[in-house]
Amino acid sequence: MAVLSRIRAAAAALVVGLALSACGINNVPTLEEQAKGAWSEVQNQYQRRADLIPNLVETVKGYAKQEQDTLTKVTEARAKATSIKVDASTITDPEKFKQFQDAQNQLSGALGRLIAVSEAYPDLKSNQNFLALQSQLEGTENRIAVARRDYITAVRAYNTELRTIPGRWIAAILYPSAKPMETFTSAPENQTAPKVTF
Repeated sequence: MAVLSRIRAAAAALVVGLALSACGINNVPTLEEQAKGAWSEVQNQYQRRADLIPNLVETVKGYAKQEQDTLTKVTEARAKATSIKVDASTITDPEKFKQFQDAQNQLSGALGRLIAVSEAYPDLKSNQNFLALQSQLEGTENRIAVARRDYITAVRAYNTELRTIPGRWIAAILYPSAKPMETFTSAPENQTAPKVTF
């Protein structure tokens, strides 16, 4: 009799566990962890870019001494971008997220100007170190775009879960600290088409 009641209790626990997992009770933390993982990849790619910049600046320095202003702006933008403290709370704090995004956008703009400067120096453009660094930066920019896309997708799923039924109810009852996460937006200067003249 005791063995039979244990088997029934185990079977009942299994049925309850399966029913709860099927109703979406774990969706909020699962989606939150996926979004946090995607955010970590975004940070990883930005850090990769920041690590490449000092070598690029040093390579350009030797060829483009009169471009000191551009080099200084790149160095300052990198310093600002890496000085912003980023942690898990950044993705749920609109102000901190905007500071992070603005600093990264400023660094992207400074890097773009640095690469444009290189066009004026044929010796620099043919330097193997510069070409390798430029290629790595281009690859990293592509990785950043992919990481940001994946993060936006993960955040959209998480935020949707927090705003729709039954996820909204489950979050309110079981995960009251769950907050919507921020996503990247396009910089205002990217909203207008560039002017092309022939």
